Amino acid sequence: MNKKTTLIGIVMIIAVAIITFGLQTIKTANKTETLTGYVGGEKIGFLEDEEVRDILAKKYHIVIDYKKAGSLDMVTADKEGMDFLWPSSQTALEMYQEEVGKPYRSEVIFNTPIVIYTRKMVKDALDKQGITYDKDGASYIDMKALTALIEDGKSWADIGLPDLYGQVEVATTDPTKSNSGNMYAGILANTIAGGIATENNIDTVIPTVKDVFQKLGYMETSSADIFDQFLKTGVGAKPLVAGYESQLLEFSKEDPESWNQIKDDVVMLYPVPTSWSSHVLISLDENGGKLTDALLDKDLQKIAFEKHGFRTGNSGTADASAFDGIGIATTIKTVAPLPDYKVMDKLIKALSE
Repeated sequence: MNKKTTLIGIVMIIAVAIITFGLQTIKTANKTETLTGYVGGEKIGFLEDEEVRDILAKKYHIVIDYKKAGSLDMVTADKEGMDFLWPSSQTALEMYQEEVGKPYRSEVIFNTPIVIYTRKMVKDALDKQGITYDKDGASYIDMKALTALIEDGKSWADIGLPDLYGQVEVATTDPTKSNSGNMYAGILANTIAGGIATENNIDTVIPTVKDVFQKLGYMETSSADIFDQFLKTGVGAKPLVAGYESQLLEFSKEDPESWNQIKDDVVMLYPVPTSWSSHVLISLDENGGKLTDALLDKDLQKIAFEKHGFRTGNSGTADASAFDGIGIATTIKTVAPLPDYKVMDKLIKALSE
């Protein structure tokens, strides 16, 4: 074998090695990772969106394998093998930090205000009581006046709705397990305290809050489930329901035929004041951090609002024209912070008893 032949052989071996390495690098770079975590039910529509899944897979090489759980339940659940938790509030993050420690990373991905859903006949009756009102195309409910009705044990008949059974109440998810119920409990505590519930006044507030929730009986543990029940069971079963603004906005896009049938009857009320539900992604490891970066993608953020109703970006404003027939508050002005974690923890523990 001459030197030329030997040289050609060496070059070919090197070329094959380079090609093999290059193909392996490309294969590794395009390898799809499955990330596992707990997710609040109200975000499942977003995660099941084909556009969302396509962007995550093709652009970020991520597939999400999730389990539905209440925001507070997921903090105490078995996290073995989990990459992330995606609850619906900062309270869940504070609870995690208190009970587990500092996470690998945490980032607010979406925001949505707490609202109260009802039907037109109930809204009309509350209008006459001066409890609800309309402004700039959106409808509002005075929490102080509503809470007074509830505390006084007023029946639906007392406010002009004799066909509705029982006392005036707001149905919620279980506040010890799910974020929307937890946040409504915080808003209720603030209202009863006459401001923000603190360590100085929470002991005087708790008995009233407990009484309100004990009258509700069985409570769902998922915000998605209680909203579904509100839509399906009609005004008699749940005249007032606490939930997220995003839920009705998403429903109008996902099921436009059903929405057209009920849009003249279903009313979304913004509590005065309300609180923001901040959907914070708690990354448990590096993979969770990758998901955070992916979910902040501008195209995914656009889909999150236009198809699923979550407010994104820094301003928290919403383009009402994107949703036909829904009275959206373009800017949420009447907002109060929830009580701090120590106060909320004391409140939730009392409601668990």
